[in-house]
Amino acid sequence: MSTVDSQQRVLSGMRPTGRLHLGHLHGVLKNWVKLQHEYECLFFVADWHALTTHYNNPQVIEENVFDMIIDWLAVGVNPGSAAIFIQSRIPEHAELHLLLSMMTPLGWLERVPSYKDQQEKLKEKDLGTYGFLGYPLLQAAYILIYRAGLVPVGADQVAHVELTREVARRFNHLYGREPGFEELAEAAVKKMGKKAARMYANLRVAYQEQGNQEALEKAQALLREQQNISIGDRERLYGYLEGSGKMILAEPQSLLTPASKMPGLDGQKMSNSYGNIISLREPLDQVQKKIRTMPTDPARVRLSDPGDPQKCPVWQLHQTYSDEKTKEWVCDGCVSAGIGCLECKRPVIEAVVAELEPIQKEAAQYEKDPDVVKSIVAEGCETAREKARETLQEVRQAMGLSYW
Repeated sequence: MSTVDSQQRVLSGMRPTGRLHLGHLHGVLKNWVKLQHEYECLFFVADWHALTTHYNNPQVIEENVFDMIIDWLAVGVNPGSAAIFIQSRIPEHAELHLLLSMMTPLGWLERVPSYKDQQEKLKEKDLGTYGFLGYPLLQAAYILIYRAGLVPVGADQVAHVELTREVARRFNHLYGREPGFEELAEAAVKKMGKKAARMYANLRVAYQEQGNQEALEKAQALLREQQNISIGDRERLYGYLEGSGKMILAEPQSLLTPASKMPGLDGQKMSNSYGNIISLREPLDQVQKKIRTMPTDPARVRLSDPGDPQKCPVWQLHQTYSDEKTKEWVCDGCVSAGIGCLECKRPVIEAVVAELEPIQKEAAQYEKDPDVVKSIVAEGCETAREKARETLQEVRQAMGLSYW
């Protein structure tokens, strides 16, 4: 796969640390369902990542993996459009992580913002471990091994993707200079044909001597169109174009996803750790009860007291579930005390139940037939492992670890 082709591949994963809820649905899964129709997608269960914080309670992880995959399938993640797999089933992840750890400066890992943030937030856990420090590099390894060009992340995860880019750049700099690289690159240029070779040479000069970004993009597009050069030669020419070595590991880009506006039942961010969730497979009568008993604007003690929607967690649910007409009705009725809080909650209850009902029916089908789920995962693992092996073979060769 060439560097430009990698821009059509999306990789994303989730840690199996608890029941999936409406926050996951609106913050991640709906985006996955959309992306699977636009890109080549790989979605995985990050069970090794879960071990970095739950190493002393792995039973929790085991219980959650199967349930999480059922939830993915139930909301519309399609194994015909995306590979679904489990991280620990691909041992190549671990080998690439090990190899990258040999050349990644310690300071790069210590400065990742989430390293100290998580230690502060999870003070009750002993996170002074090698695995927790190496979490961002393990993350980098699973992105790089699939040569994923795009990684859907929230704003708080952009630093992880930037670290991945730095690791790829350092690896290509250290190991992309194969013996006779320039001679091999020049030979590859000639294989393009006289016209294309001349155009490539001119664009390369324009980029390297004048910093012309447009020339770089045109040259990359030219390389992508070439049918008479090998993948290896194409990668050499990408590197030769930019003045580096052979591009072995592709640098990914962050694909920013909108922050989930799904509040928990108490108005905080919906999270298993806060105990304020509505899970995707929660009994519908329980869902209705939870929303009916949600706190509202504390100023509305009596039905006749006017309220402020901005101070009410239920209003945040209306932002996701209600149309403009309903939101206008809620806003006017709350401010004028024309409607009560239970009345205000009714459209949200109806909308949430309508959304969860088909998901729960789909999930029930997969629950009845776990062999189907296992078959989907086995197929996804096979697809993922094939791609991982290709990259690791090139990495080993570049590092002088391919013997006989």
